[in-house]
Amino acid sequence: MDRFKTHGDFSWVELVTADVEGAKIFYREVFGWELTESPMPEGTYTVIKAGGQSVGGMMAMPPDVPPGTPPHWMAYVTVRDVDAVAEKVQKLGGRILVPPTDIPDVGRFCTFQDPQGAIISAIQYSHD
Repeated sequence: MDRFKTHGDFSWVELVTADVEGAKIFYREVFGWELTESPMPEGTYTVIKAGGQSVGGMMAMPPDVPPGTPPHWMAYVTVRDVDAVAEKVQKLGGRILVPPTDIPDVGRFCTFQDPQGAIISAIQYSHD
């Protein structure tokens, strides 16, 4: 089963933090992760590898994040159609926090809050 193609499968995790360098040191020591840097237009993205497989990433807190937002991990769930998921979330009482947005060379994602307050992201990957 390919977690990047299976609808409903957890496929990626991402740490957003004000101290990426400190996080890299901490998590490399705790879990033995291999960390590689990848340049982005907004800065550097650190890819996390475990057992030779890319499993997540780390990035600096974006400037548009509300002040006081603590560092946090975000889970991404693979979906077939992120726009349809966003519509369904709203119909079921959830709240869209980040509307469906393209990620160049990756796919399209949205972030939402369920009716109980938990936050998660859905992602539709581009496949070659």
